[in-house]
Amino acid sequence: MDTRLHSVYVEVERKQFTLDLKANQQGTFLRITEMVSGRHNSIVIPATGLELFRDTLNEAINSARPYST
Repeated sequence: MDTRLHSVYVEVERKQFTLDLKANQQGTFLRITEMVSGRHNSIVIPATGLELFRDTLNEAINSARPYST
């Protein structure tokens, strides 16, 4: 059984994302769920990898800045 620690909903254009920080007997993790056209896709990132994921995402954001409008 997962315990929800924190949850955030984000809408970008026609896509909706839910970020759920959860914990269970195996540890703490972030589940990112994309909802588009009635379909759901999820990825799970263990808490031990969140800082690396954040840093990598920041690199992508900084690389995209010249192209964003």
